[in-house]
Amino acid sequence: MSTTIKGYVHSVETLGAVDGPGLRFVLFLQGCPLRCKFCHNPDTWRFEGGEEVTVKEQVKQILRYKNYIKSGGVTISGGEPLRQAEFVLELTRALHEEGIHVAIDTSGIYCEGAALEAAMEADLILLDIKSFDREKAKALTGFTTDHAWQLLEERQAANKPVWIRHVLVPKITIIDKKTDGSSFENEEEWKSQNAELVDGMRRLNTYSCIERVDLLPFHKMGEFKYEELHFPYELKETQEPDEQALAFAEKTLLEIRNPDQA
Repeated sequence: MSTTIKGYVHSVETLGAVDGPGLRFVLFLQGCPLRCKFCHNPDTWRFEGGEEVTVKEQVKQILRYKNYIKSGGVTISGGEPLRQAEFVLELTRALHEEGIHVAIDTSGIYCEGAALEAAMEADLILLDIKSFDREKAKALTGFTTDHAWQLLEERQAANKPVWIRHVLVPKITIIDKKTDGSSFENEEEWKSQNAELVDGMRRLNTYSCIERVDLLPFHKMGEFKYEELHFPYELKETQEPDEQALAFAEKTLLEIRNPDQA
């Protein structure tokens, strides 16, 4: 176990229940090159700061919770955790020596060298697909999604599991209402306005390594952080997506992924 490689930790959640299977110790690392307009943790963006820890120190802290997280494991998140690739790789290896399941929550933006090695060492990748249109993704985050699909291909070739996360942002990644502001009346009407999203679901369904797809409704819980950091919040006028549209999206996803159960 390395005593020299250091990581920079933004914060931890000791008993997380939404970042992978089971109860998990969630480690949020500092630094991210993306500038997702819907990000609820802009305080993790800057590469400076965070608590400096060695792999050994971090493992020691995690092991205090080993009895609580035995149904789950550890999720390394951010920020963008693979920005600190060497630390993540050594930490993952050290946790595996302790018999602990490791998930990495990533955009895939770093997909070569130590970053790719760390991503392939992980038991599970939680992969954030920002948009199913590469140019729209660039406008939304600063980068296309080419890197995300590249990482997905790597996991597919190795037959290693992936969970997909996709945020539904009204008028950007989902059309949730008709032009007059009213809700769609039926699923077919909704589908006709959301071909990009539906085609994206179908593309994901061609990967056998994908175990789960989570459609995450846009929310504004992190808006106050932008004010505190004096960052512009470009989605200030964007409302949370229409409940009916969310129901149609989930139903369509089920029909595509599990046609026998739909």
